Amino acid sequence: MRAPGDADTSEEISRIFREEYAVVVASLARRFGDLDIAEEAAGEALVTAMERWPGDGIPPNPGGWLTTTGHRKAIDRIRRESQRDDRHRQAAMTYDDTPPPDHGAVEDDRLRLVFTCCHPALAPAARVALTLRLITGLTVPEIAAAFLVPETTMAQRITRAKAKIKAAKVPYRVPRAEDLPARTAGVLAVVYLVFNEGYLATAGAESVRDDLCEEAIRLARLLRVLLPQDPEVAGLLALMLLTHARRPARVSDGSLVPLDEQDRTLWRRDLIEEGHELVRACLALNRPGPYQIQAAVNAVHTDAATVADTDWGQIAALYDQLARIAPSPVVALNRAVAVAELEGPEVALALVERLDLVAYHAWQATRADLLRRLGRHAEARAAYDAAIALIDNEAQRTFLDRRRAELM
Repeated sequence: MRAPGDADTSEEISRIFREEYAVVVASLARRFGDLDIAEEAAGEALVTAMERWPGDGIPPNPGGWLTTTGHRKAIDRIRRESQRDDRHRQAAMTYDDTPPPDHGAVEDDRLRLVFTCCHPALAPAARVALTLRLITGLTVPEIAAAFLVPETTMAQRITRAKAKIKAAKVPYRVPRAEDLPARTAGVLAVVYLVFNEGYLATAGAESVRDDLCEEAIRLARLLRVLLPQDPEVAGLLALMLLTHARRPARVSDGSLVPLDEQDRTLWRRDLIEEGHELVRACLALNRPGPYQIQAAVNAVHTDAATVADTDWGQIAALYDQLARIAPSPVVALNRAVAVAELEGPEVALALVERLDLVAYHAWQATRADLLRRLGRHAEARAAYDAAIALIDNEAQRTFLDRRRAELM
């Protein structure tokens, strides 16, 4: 056992639970076939850990301890809730603690759980919400904040999604090979949302959650094993690797550090090299898709030794290609950032102000930066205020506060 501490122990338990949450819930879901039972048993295991670990010390394998305790809590709940024969049979099955056979990486419990959460029977918004809840351990208020909806609405959405999975008897498994193509796009979208929630947390004390980024990358690696010839799977993995490679330079003294100010010597070369190799593999297949193009944009950024070396013309061209394949105001906003470097902030500002993204913090922040560069400080301050009002991420808020203060 790890030696018990005081206040630090509670923080350490919370950290362990965040990191192990998906493993515990996925294991319980596989064993009991019920997401409600899995989630509640995981929560009860945490409560027990909070009661015992401060005095007993943290066990050497805390994830295994939480999973075993969760199994026991689930059995207790099944016994309490029903006397029906099928429940008794289900409880009896749990006495066998023999681990399931190892069928290889693609049989990973968390990957099974992701495919369950992303089943086509669920509405897209429900898939994302349920995955964020069960895979990342985000709270309902945090997910509601990410979706800009009331907490009660999000709670109902998650509850209904779990009920629909149960009623439709959605299988808890990775789909058959013939079903994978139709299921993959939805899973990729959710995995990328998990990554983005870690890369720039919507709310909470942590501005960046490396555990979510790494979990999303881990899931993408498993998907690549499952679908080695799918270029969008490779593209998403490359995109996340190249983005996460900049993580060591992204936050300093509690403030977000923008790309043009980052110390590039801190970037992880191993992830950059792997990401570049995947981008080259995608180019060889010549079946471009949104994730591949975004990965290529990040490959251009990470190929530049300095900001001055950045090939903004290539980045603008890639965003043009992305706009043809998957047009959206956000793509247009990102293209405008490249245009600002090529043609100046005035041209870029005209493009930005055409976009209907007033409620999007990145639009306000981009507009504020362009106004700052044009010397229109009063307007820039108002835009910074609008951007700050739309975010809860502390590192991002600190950065925008600093930029605004520079205009005083």
